Amino acid sequence: MILDTNALSVLADGDLEIATLIRRHDFIAIPVVVLGEYRYGIKRSRHRLEYENWLKQQIERVGILPITQETAVIYAENRHSLKIAGRPLPSNGAWIAALAREHQLPIASQDRHFDSVAGVIRVEW
Repeated sequence: MILDTNALSVLADGDLEIATLIRRHDFIAIPVVVLGEYRYGIKRSRHRLEYENWLKQQIERVGILPITQETAVIYAENRHSLKIAGRPLPSNGAWIAALAREHQLPIASQDRHFDSVAGVIRVEW
């Protein structure tokens, strides 16, 4: 399962529902895009050191999904088909969705815009 930024954020804050959801999956991954968004949020937090330490521990336990040439092909397909359908997706969300399709993993997210992407399964908690 892929963690979206909102899933990673609530996990860091100790949300038990997301922790339970994560335990049901053998493989947990963080897209490099989510890692960037989360690190940006940490920079603005008054609990910066606490979150940085938490993230350092978590990175050792999960896979980090890089963007590759294959990801870029899927990204372009997703953005194109969604634009034609009148359902544009935020750029970072399109990268996350492309990684989910590429690796055939569901996305843990509260963002419903992922529901419009063919081949992507979004899991709520």
